Amino acid sequence: MNRYETIYIVRPNVDEEGLKAIIEKFKGIIESNGEIETIDEWGKRKLAYLIDDIGEGFYVYMKYKADTNIPKELERVFGITEDILRNMTIKLD
Repeated sequence: MNRYETIYIVRPNVDEEGLKAIIEKFKGIIESNGEIETIDEWGKRKLAYLIDDIGEGFYVYMKYKADTNIPKELERVFGITEDILRNMTIKLD
């Protein structure tokens, strides 16, 4: 298994229950064939530039071990989830 870290930004208009549901959704994808080391909610922060006329968002950081197909599946699900503004996954050494 490889180690990865993923950061994603959730739209600021999502309520607290919706945010928890989104985090659990992505946590479940990772846990299907991997192991989560940490999940940190960085909270609402100002974006460096506007994305779809939105200037802030909720940042979530995840560090995990998983098979190579998990980051691909996360990218696919990030792409079809309307409340995700941006995401980035990096493979660690």
